[in-house]
Amino acid sequence: MKVYHAEQALLPEGVRKSVRIGVDGGVIRSVEADAAQLPGDTAVNGLALPGMANVHSHAFQRAMAGLAEWDAGGGDNFWSWREAMYRFAERLDPESQEAIARFLYIEMLKAGYTSIGEFHYLHNRPGGAAYAPATAMADAIASAAQASGIAMTLLPTLYVSGGADGRALSERQKRFGKSVDELLRLREAMRGKPGVANSGLALHSLRAVPSALMHEAIKGVEASAPIHIHAAEQTGEVDECVRYLGARPVEYLLANFGVDRRWCLVHSTHLSPAEIGGLARSGAVAGLCPTTEGNLGDGIFPLPDYLAAGGRIAIGGDSHIAVDPAEELKMLEYSQRLLHRRRNVAASPSEPHTALRLWAAAARGGAQALFGGGGEIAVGARADVVLIDTDHFSLTGRKGTQSIDSYVFVAGQSAVRDVMVGGAWVVTDRHHAGEVDAARAWRSAVNSIMHT
Repeated sequence: MKVYHAEQALLPEGVRKSVRIGVDGGVIRSVEADAAQLPGDTAVNGLALPGMANVHSHAFQRAMAGLAEWDAGGGDNFWSWREAMYRFAERLDPESQEAIARFLYIEMLKAGYTSIGEFHYLHNRPGGAAYAPATAMADAIASAAQASGIAMTLLPTLYVSGGADGRALSERQKRFGKSVDELLRLREAMRGKPGVANSGLALHSLRAVPSALMHEAIKGVEASAPIHIHAAEQTGEVDECVRYLGARPVEYLLANFGVDRRWCLVHSTHLSPAEIGGLARSGAVAGLCPTTEGNLGDGIFPLPDYLAAGGRIAIGGDSHIAVDPAEELKMLEYSQRLLHRRRNVAASPSEPHTALRLWAAAARGGAQALFGGGGEIAVGARADVVLIDTDHFSLTGRKGTQSIDSYVFVAGQSAVRDVMVGGAWVVTDRHHAGEVDAARAWRSAVNSIMHT
């Protein structure tokens, strides 16, 4: 067993000093606080945090970040952004998919993410014809994850219809289409492949998957598989569900699908009071994507009421307009401050430090949403650890929870020094072994796409 001696570490009970962490087989086997360093221990300087999960990723969208920041004539919103995304997706192939995802996953690791939930719906060729093999685009994602060292939960996504009224997919949406049988075959073919740490199921949304097919797909996967779905991101989506399904999206899911702790409802932006309580009681995770939600003008999640009801949260990068867990948490808190016109909205009497409460909650919720086994520096957890450089100028003189505050709200990813995934150091002294080759492939792929 390899034993690390950390100056400080965030444990389930809070920040502790002088912590010995024993790791074997990629799992934390022992944790001892206020412990002297022993001969044979490896000293790690700084503050050790549990690794953060990015529970919602569309990797290919990283390459279009910033390309939709203009208004072509007024009324720009999520739906006009979506058309721009569809046009961009038409230019991608397995080779560019792999290059974009590999660079993104390395970016994530260097920023402090240790695991990823890839909500993968870019299945087919433009026009809808299958690749040969049909797993070509998913294989590209898996190859990128393996090369980077990030722990990936692959979430093959069912996408069947163009709206809650059951209309056919548009020409651009045909790239995303799979029948239930086709999707389950793809999922089975990908399970256990190098780079795929875990396999779940994604149902794109109530707009894109009829209820009967959602039930059919869920029955086709093992009971231990995580289930993710976009829900209540936009008011237009809420209105459409009420019109055609007779209920709000989260209301409908809670009433018809036995939502429990294996579910992650991505966004959940627009919730009624009854939905807030019902989602919290279900044990499911709300997968919040604050920078994307802000970029798209989605709305603001009802965080105080949801946390007060005992709700569980995780964070996702979604469109990857930002690649930094600290920035996601800061955006989450700042949106609440703007809405409620007060500070430290996410703090509580039991945990008055906002950054600590958000990091710990999102790390635990992320591990649950991906069934990854990390989320805490605790015995039995996967050994995912992020080391924050307490010598960073923005952390000067800070100790314990003050260091977490200044990391999340000031320094961000510039303070991330070393990152461990499953017991292996994948980032050391702010560098990843594959970053130069990944950057070269990224530039080549993106330049080709932009000039197509």
